[in-house]
Amino acid sequence: MIVINQDTSFILFQQHQHGLISGEMAKQLRGSILHNEQIRFDVEFAIANHDYAWLQIDQLPLWNCEKNQPYSFIDYPLVDKIEAYTNGITYVQQQSEYAGLLCSLHYTSFFKEDSANSSIVRFISQEIDRRNKIKDKLQTYLDEQTISYHLDLLQFCDDLSLYLCLNEPGVLKEEEHPWFKNGFRQRFEFANEGLNAKWLNDKRICVEPFPFHSEFQVALPYKQLDKEHIEKDGLQAAFQKERVQTRVVIIGNEK
Repeated sequence: MIVINQDTSFILFQQHQHGLISGEMAKQLRGSILHNEQIRFDVEFAIANHDYAWLQIDQLPLWNCEKNQPYSFIDYPLVDKIEAYTNGITYVQQQSEYAGLLCSLHYTSFFKEDSANSSIVRFISQEIDRRNKIKDKLQTYLDEQTISYHLDLLQFCDDLSLYLCLNEPGVLKEEEHPWFKNGFRQRFEFANEGLNAKWLNDKRICVEPFPFHSEFQVALPYKQLDKEHIEKDGLQAAFQKERVQTRVVIIGNEK
């Protein structure tokens, strides 16, 4: 769950819903950016389903007593999160071996390989083994440079979708979420100095340099839970009762 803590409420974006928006962004990328049109479906599938792991978890959000708010994707209990990651990668791999490889790389990138945590060590080890088996099957047309490039595209679309969730619509650049104030972390040949986004108003953002065919619109579903309702009914009951709202954003360039 993506959790935004406001004065009297929490805004909750379900992870898989945010992931599907990432997938819509991927479909809008200019064809030349994908390099290998032969596997465009696999790359787009990986991007759209990179957070499929959270689909079931987010149906029943849990309360973080320590932080006095719902658990988010950042602080969700580690063992349960890793189990969900594993199941999510397996699902994606069953649909596309290459998409499974990209999602495996994405999830293991969250952890340090020299971690002292046994759950993390096991997870990284199993995913390295999974990826080696996939690469043996796909070695005829993929190389490490291509894989790394597609992973960067996945993580850019992920970050851009997060940008829409974590920022208040219309926020000034200097007041954005700290992850994005200095632009996105990925570097591409069409954007050697990186990509940047900013809100032009509460309905429109621009991305420069612009990597898409043309401007397009996305609609992010979310729920806004009143803190008093959570205190009265409990988190899960309040979540089930609350109606779904939509954050509509146009993604274009500044010109």
